[in-house]
Amino acid sequence: MSGCLVIHGFTGGPYEVLPLAEYLGDVTDWEIVTPKLPGHGLGAGRDLDLSTVTYKDWINECEEAYTDLQKRHDQIYIIGFSMGGMISAYLAAKYGCEKLVLLSTSRRYISVPRMTLDLLNFGRKALTRKLKTDPLYLHYMGKYGSVPVRATREFLKCMKFTKPYLKEINCPVFIAQGIQDGMVPYKTVHYLDKEIPGDAQIIYFHDSKHLICLGEDKEIVINAVYKFLVDDTHNALANNG
Repeated sequence: MSGCLVIHGFTGGPYEVLPLAEYLGDVTDWEIVTPKLPGHGLGAGRDLDLSTVTYKDWINECEEAYTDLQKRHDQIYIIGFSMGGMISAYLAAKYGCEKLVLLSTSRRYISVPRMTLDLLNFGRKALTRKLKTDPLYLHYMGKYGSVPVRATREFLKCMKFTKPYLKEINCPVFIAQGIQDGMVPYKTVHYLDKEIPGDAQIIYFHDSKHLICLGEDKEIVINAVYKFLVDDTHNALANNG
């Protein structure tokens, strides 16, 4: 049996990757682990307390989850969303893994123009009384006022710490990115791919925003991730490369 570590993003929680984790749990016999990073919550805006935690706490939590899986499994897959993608890249480089999946991975940038469009869209949905059911709106509102400046600095430290490890990844890599992402501009995938040795498989999803596992394309995204993970041709290419 294999192990699969799925890591959520900054100011989020396991709920951000839950549909993917549950799907993999249903269709495989893998042990799926979705750790909650210190200071983060179980749901959007719930139990978020980032006032004292550091990026090292997040790294350590993920390392412990990985090494625990390693005790039981010879084959481990790592999946990371947003900041969790960069932590996943670090783990893949330091410890190795069978395959690595990066979802809406925030290497550095935040898109202010895209976020502005999202806010305008919130206004349109408010007029049609559909706003309170919009997952992106709930995500933003759940975090409003809950993220101290200190936590943002820790996020940036995490980006700085993990970035050099991109060049040390030697396993097959799949990158999924939403065109409508309000946090990570889709064009920055070029810079992410440029730093990873070898050829990464990249798929852009036209209707996906930052919460790529919760949006309108989620079933397509999840299916693409699953196919990448179980496709033996990726392993063959990596071994021959």
